[in-house]
Order: sequence, then structure tokens, then C-alpha cells
Amino acid sequence: MILHVVEAQLDHDYVVRVTFNDGAEGLVDLADELYGEMFAPLRDPEKFKAFSVDPELCTIVWENGADFAPEFLRDRLLVPVEPTPPADKP
Repeated sequence: MILHVVEAQLDHDYVVRVTFNDGAEGLVDLADELYGEMFAPLRDPEKFKAFSVDPELCTIVWENGADFAPEFLRDRLLVPVEPTPPADKP
């Protein structure tokens, strides 16, 4: 299965709650990732919180073209909530 972000919302500061197409979800703190030409402008809290989930890229993106791969985000989940396997039917 190719990993996709299906939902994302700002939790606080630079922390985003992310839900993936495999059912995993959790918080990702991106504060330490905001460096370099594409990401440094996102240190501005107003610019950071203006992300969206791109339907083609299937990850979070910003107006300046910055994005993080879904795998990168999944690897950095804080206290991940893993998908619950379906219950066996009697």
C-alpha cells in the first residue's frame, strides 16, 4: 500500500495531527524541520498554519511549494495511534 495523508490539522505551534490511509494517526512536531530555503519561511506561525492536504500529492503542502513526504511524517509520529485490526467474526 502506498502511504497517503488523508487528513491533517494544526494541533498547536508547529505540531500537526496527521491521519494516514492505513488508519495510523498521531501528532508530528515539525519545529526542528523548518530550515533551508523552502521550509525556513514556515517558521512564521501564520505561514505554517496555512497548510492543506494536497489531493494529488496526498500529503501536507504550503503555498510556497514546501511539502513533507507521507513516509517522513509517519516516521516522526509522536505517540502514534496504530490502526486497530478488525475483530474476528465468530
